[in-house]
Amino acid sequence: MTKAQTLAALKNQLDSFYSLQQVIAIIEGIAEPEVKTQLDQDIIDDISGAIERCLDNNNGTDLVDVDNIELSLGYNNFQIEIDSAAIDIYRIMQHINRILEDYVAKKV
Repeated sequence: MTKAQTLAALKNQLDSFYSLQQVIAIIEGIAEPEVKTQLDQDIIDDISGAIERCLDNNNGTDLVDVDNIELSLGYNNFQIEIDSAAIDIYRIMQHINRILEDYVAKKV
């Protein structure tokens, strides 16, 4: 029984008073909404797929700090090697947060 159904049932009772048994029966008849408390594999797959697509579509343009990449010349000066490249964790987390917020907004 929903809240609206409960109110309708109470209105159909006598206006002067309700017995304790009537009130208890009506309250016990109210259905609790089912709340999903655990993530199932489908939800995990949806979210991880969305994050993967978001990061993959970025092509690293704002995920790596390209201004601070350290390069060196390799074998006989024919190869350029990357010695270090900093990953921009803040930007990655912004992308992940946006995906999670979008997912929650769709489910609400």
